[in-house]
Amino acid sequence: MKKTAFILGIIIIISKTVGFLREVTLSYFYGASYISDAYLISLSIPGVLFGLLATGVATGYIPMYTSIEEKHGLKEANRYTNNIVNILLLISVIAVLIGLIFTRSLVTIFASGFTAETMQLAINFTRITLFGIFFMSLTTIFNGFLEIKGKFIVPALMGFPLNAIIIASIFISAKTSPLILAIGSLIAFSSQLIFMIPSIKNSDYKYKRVFKINDEHVKKMAIIALPIIIGTSVNEINIIVDKTIASNLSVGAISTLNYAKILSDSIVALFVATLVKVIYPTISRMAAKGNIKGLKTTVEEAINSIVILIIPATVGLMLYSYPITRLIYARGAFSNAALDMTSGALFYYSLGIFGYAMRHVLFNVFYAMQDSKTPMINGSIAVILNIILNIILSRVMGVNGLALATSISALVSVLLLFISLRIKIGYLGLKKLSYTFIKVLTASAFMGLISRLTYYIFGVESNLSLLLAVIVGVLSYTIIVYNMNIREVDNLVKGFKNKF
Repeated sequence: MKKTAFILGIIIIISKTVGFLREVTLSYFYGASYISDAYLISLSIPGVLFGLLATGVATGYIPMYTSIEEKHGLKEANRYTNNIVNILLLISVIAVLIGLIFTRSLVTIFASGFTAETMQLAINFTRITLFGIFFMSLTTIFNGFLEIKGKFIVPALMGFPLNAIIIASIFISAKTSPLILAIGSLIAFSSQLIFMIPSIKNSDYKYKRVFKINDEHVKKMAIIALPIIIGTSVNEINIIVDKTIASNLSVGAISTLNYAKILSDSIVALFVATLVKVIYPTISRMAAKGNIKGLKTTVEEAINSIVILIIPATVGLMLYSYPITRLIYARGAFSNAALDMTSGALFYYSLGIFGYAMRHVLFNVFYAMQDSKTPMINGSIAVILNIILNIILSRVMGVNGLALATSISALVSVLLLFISLRIKIGYLGLKKLSYTFIKVLTASAFMGLISRLTYYIFGVESNLSLLLAVIVGVLSYTIIVYNMNIREVDNLVKGFKNKF
């Protein structure tokens, strides 16, 4: 597991670097403008419709497939996969048709503050990107299929063709027409599915025309998926509220929120998404076999590993929100006003990174146990809190208030999830986890102090000083945390010693 996680980590680092290049390219040519706002809204709408349709199904797919294969064999599991694929295709057709008929209404719901020009551009973009729902649905299901088969590398590599095509479309659109942005994104969505096909064919899968909505396995998965879909729907409402409020704040507010969220989410993707991809099929099998002790041990190790990595990354991102934003985005059409807005939003998003990371892990623990009701209730509470805070804080803090509201709701959500998981499976070793958290937080505080002093010594306006401060911070944190007797750190060190 650790070797796979390491390889995936390297791939995701490179993929995220390319992803940053995509955002940098967008910010360079379009900055935080009405075109970038319209484009990002056009990507959000199919994402929301896709979330309402397929996220719950995809999340319920892995534990259900594992259970079917365990009890009925590979042939029945593949028949179940084909049935789900065909059902999703039908639902996607309906979703796209509805989207095309009510495009203006959808854009208005997402961005009520758009001017007439921005509104029309967003409508034109959306009528193209809506067709991406087909590729998103299939990619999500087959991504889960490959992970069950232990093929984590191909899903991790899918970001490369996606980002490369989007980057190319941004370049071309700047010289031709903004509509190329939407066309390029649609081609990019399709490239992910095409990229997966060879690996899918080599994984004992063959497509068949199976379509049975009243199938026993589909009904069981629906019981798992329905609360997830409801929970996802509530979360998508939160996204709509975020963007609608942002569209009424200023031109470019949607774009600055997106640029900041991309940076904060990269930390979660780098340290958490990889780990979850590896452990989710494992804990699903443990849950299917009733091995709660093994599940607890795996979850405890995962949480400790995340704490060790996420806390110092959070401190670093908060300390250097402005210089990091300047380093990545401040060029081309990206103005000083956009720099101030984006760096401010990044700082407040950073406060919630621990919450986003832990919620991602704990949600999947409940899903592995085929309990989607608890995450649904938890997510609903968090979203309601987020919407209330959005309305209040945006009036006082503008774009920063939207970011802070998201962070607060994520942290509250994690607290509620820990309580629910403790009730469900019993003792979690929270005392040990708390000790690790305190040690890591202390080490991160010293790291921040040493790193910040380095930054000031070499000059706060220099990108070189930022690089040196980060290197010094990483080295100081590594030395401090190594001497704190943390089991996961000791195990990692022993692993390296055994290698060499």
